[in-house]
Amino acid sequence: MKKISRRNLVKGTAAAAAAWNFQVVPSRVFGANSKLTLGAVGTGGKGIADIKGCDDAGFEVVSLCDVVDVVQYPNVEGRLEKLVGTRAKYPDASFYMDWREMIASEGDKIDAVTISAPDHVHAHPAIAAMRAGKHVYCQKPLSHSIWEARAMAKVAAETGVVTQMGNQAHANDHMRRCVELIQAGIIGDVRQVHAWTNRPIWPQGVPKYPEAEPVPKHIDWDLWLGPAQGVEFSTKILPFNWRGYWEFGTGALGDMACHIMDMSYWAADLGAPSSVEAISADGRGAQSDISPPTWSTITYKFMDRDDKPPVKYVWYDGYKDAVFNPEKWALESSIDPSKRPQERNLPPDSILSGQGPNDGNSYGCVIIGEDNARLYFDRSKDTWIVKPGSRLDGFEVEQTIPRARDQDPYKEFYDAIVAGDPKGALSNMHHSGPFTEMVLLGNLAVRLDKEVKWDAANLKSPNCPEADQFIRRSYRKGWELDVEV
Repeated sequence: MKKISRRNLVKGTAAAAAAWNFQVVPSRVFGANSKLTLGAVGTGGKGIADIKGCDDAGFEVVSLCDVVDVVQYPNVEGRLEKLVGTRAKYPDASFYMDWREMIASEGDKIDAVTISAPDHVHAHPAIAAMRAGKHVYCQKPLSHSIWEARAMAKVAAETGVVTQMGNQAHANDHMRRCVELIQAGIIGDVRQVHAWTNRPIWPQGVPKYPEAEPVPKHIDWDLWLGPAQGVEFSTKILPFNWRGYWEFGTGALGDMACHIMDMSYWAADLGAPSSVEAISADGRGAQSDISPPTWSTITYKFMDRDDKPPVKYVWYDGYKDAVFNPEKWALESSIDPSKRPQERNLPPDSILSGQGPNDGNSYGCVIIGEDNARLYFDRSKDTWIVKPGSRLDGFEVEQTIPRARDQDPYKEFYDAIVAGDPKGALSNMHHSGPFTEMVLLGNLAVRLDKEVKWDAANLKSPNCPEADQFIRRSYRKGWELDVEV
């Protein structure tokens, strides 16, 4: 492997405690041919896109880490085969199976780290990397638990490194323009928000873990489990369906809400809700202690904020006709078992107001302001709809939010590092930490099946002491996180 000399950008000194006002001092002067260096945790699935995005942004990929050993066993088949392609593309990069070894061994060779692992393995490598002075790009949701999101944001502030959560549309011009429009008053004060998704596309409502299967020789299952409680290996968990188990994933809400809720949360400056409640597939909460439900409707309530009125925020996911078939280990329609679920859980027609699920797309968001004025937003398009349309007439709004280079989150991350600006990547943990806390409170409500009052300052529910077990989860011995929040 080519030897590249680097020193840590942050040294964990007292100066780093200056939180978000701290400016990272570049370790070197960047010339025309200089590149920041990258280590990647997770090289398949979303990791492929994250590595390519960083490569295109200007990073030099010098180290790869994955629990699938594609060095000794390059003939991996099926969904994991893509990891081999990643390895082949960067033959000079060092390879590790344990991210702890990568961070310790690569030392000053790495400037930044991407984390593209399952939800339950976000916080641990992110915190370790930040404490080692590495800038961190972490996939959404930022964390597996509410407490982890708080801890990650705290460490990011203490170390002063650049961070970015992988809700990529946050870098899009049309999202930032809609934030500017709403904050300027195009629909008046926000009163309601309704958001929906087409997930899950993996099994949920699973009553028990699948039967154990032999662990393939190319997989280190213990490393994959990481901080999670011990579960036997199954191809019904790895490589894809892990999202449908509480122990590893955060369900449809965790997968998509950090994308779909982002613009409205940002625009309305919502902060933390005062309470959350949910209804779901069986009318009692999650269908099992193992898995999120096949559908849920979650209502967040936000109190008055300064001079802003209360806001009701409703989230919709899943399919009303979905049932779990244990023989197929898949969701099917209760109406026609030969088909996938069809009956989506969507806002009522009075909310959609003839728009449908955003003109037939799989997800969308409606922000309702004064006098029933509405902005319909689609994060996947450079368009939005304001009703009534006349509200746009003569409405001029200056640009107040900086734009990302090429509307690219990876380039924004890269540029923020070069500039030494911890806030330069706008989905930094200062924003994405509290946002992820808010999102994951929805799963808390699903699991507890009651209205959950929320004390954000103390990470507590005043009326649900039983929530503590879900706010901060228990880790396997040896995987504890040493962060005071």
